[in-house]
Amino acid sequence: MSHKSDIEIARAASKKPIQEIGDKLGIPGEHLLPYGHDKAKVSQEYINSVQGNEDGKLILLTAINPTPAGEGKTTTTVGLGDGLNHIGKKAMICIREASLGPNFGMKGGAAGGGYAQVVPMEDMNLHFTGDFHAITSAHALLSAMIDNHVYWGNDAEIDTRRIVWRRVVDMNDRSLRQITSSLGGVANGFAREDGFDITVASEVMAILCLAKDLKDLEERLGAMIVAYRRDRSPVYCRDIKAEGAMTVLLKDAMQPNLVQTLENNPAFVHGGPFANIAHGCNSVIATKTALKLCDYVVTEAGFGADLGAEKFMNIKCRKAGIAPSAVVLVATVRAMKMNGGVAKADLGAENVDAVKAGCPNLGRHIENVKSFGVPVVVAINHFVTDTDAEVQAVKDFVAENGAEAVLSRHWELGSEGSADLAKKVVETIEKGEADFKPIYPDEMGLFEKVETIAKKIYRADEVIADKKVRDQLKSWEEQGYGNLPVCMAKTQYSFSTDPTQRGAPTGHSVPVREVRLSAGAGFVVVVCGEIMTMPGLPSRPASESIRLNDQGEIEGLF
Repeated sequence: MSHKSDIEIARAASKKPIQEIGDKLGIPGEHLLPYGHDKAKVSQEYINSVQGNEDGKLILLTAINPTPAGEGKTTTTVGLGDGLNHIGKKAMICIREASLGPNFGMKGGAAGGGYAQVVPMEDMNLHFTGDFHAITSAHALLSAMIDNHVYWGNDAEIDTRRIVWRRVVDMNDRSLRQITSSLGGVANGFAREDGFDITVASEVMAILCLAKDLKDLEERLGAMIVAYRRDRSPVYCRDIKAEGAMTVLLKDAMQPNLVQTLENNPAFVHGGPFANIAHGCNSVIATKTALKLCDYVVTEAGFGADLGAEKFMNIKCRKAGIAPSAVVLVATVRAMKMNGGVAKADLGAENVDAVKAGCPNLGRHIENVKSFGVPVVVAINHFVTDTDAEVQAVKDFVAENGAEAVLSRHWELGSEGSADLAKKVVETIEKGEADFKPIYPDEMGLFEKVETIAKKIYRADEVIADKKVRDQLKSWEEQGYGNLPVCMAKTQYSFSTDPTQRGAPTGHSVPVREVRLSAGAGFVVVVCGEIMTMPGLPSRPASESIRLNDQGEIEGLF
């Protein structure tokens, strides 16, 4: 039986004018800034006006470690949001925007799939409302101003060997990871080593997603460290006088984007840091606004719970003063079989033993999430090849680990297929068992925070870091940054730093390659193993299959 592609389903959607979606939330039309007929930004004035409203319940959606078999985290986020509305609850979802790099590379878009999608799918996975372009431009402005400052006399006494502000572009381009800039003679400035990260790894992206308003945004931008002097004292963005112009470029990007699901339920899509190299959550301003407008808000954290959920709990919740009432952990039978050693080509055949062999990955995530004091519901994202025996094996394993698993068929059936999951989540929240707490205190030392995550979440035996890394962390503590949380940059495919180690590995080490201080965002990035902050394209990128057909419609985008 053939199924329609995601883009075919999205193209056939019966969308409502965005003003009608705003009406569902009580947002007056004058506070919606339309981008066409089906998407709009919500004004800061309106956001300020609802701050006295009571908060709804926050549901975090996370997943097991991703596999090539697919887990469908965003699909389940959308499905659960639709399911909650289907059972009579006032609910909306908050997800991240898609980066062009993965869209044209290997991962694809971030709008869900099947009959659990956010629309307009094509717009969301391409230029959308221009937020990422604004972030890239603001970042590039600071890059230009740093080199220009050095060129015109260097009043801030920047040591050009210690410029730490890298450039960004929203595309996977491995050739830009390490470059030499300002070549060509005196007129072009002072030659130096430089490099690019992908836009989603920019500190500007992190700040946009953590700032509460434009004033906070400008202060955070000004606090970014861009370089060091010869005496090792930091040079800030505010020393270059760039934060005001950067804020102007980001003025509209700060406003959350309102769109709709296939079932015409509201969704905020705003911000997009990756969870393997950044903090992996949508914007604080979108999540907190949604909580003022709805009884239930479903938000997701990137990749597996060892990355996205850990950072959501330890960074976003800490910074925003929010706490989840429940966590939904997504798993698939296919992924369990792959964790159990089955090749992707053989996933269609029933193999209950492989499912059982792969379940320890799920079990560890359940245990980890519970360590934050939040109840867990497991969503089994249904694939048409799943058998009853395989599904039951997952349910039995989850029950043995003190949680409950619910089969959800939202991809195939939309909200009717996710109604049972929605009911279980509401039932779990109404028990009132959540007692959220981060796994480390602010006052713990930076290296001890890294060790805490490595040992408690990854189950590593040790963290390996040379003297240079340890001394750098100590130096930042002495400068007053010791109370910051840490943001682990690590492969998403394994609890370890080795992407080939599936399941629930133990006895491994976490090697720290470098550390970066994101003083404006308010965390320390810890780069582990071989993780790259500028991805590369695969041997056959998705872009080879993306084109316009004879009707002028996009094909190949997913």
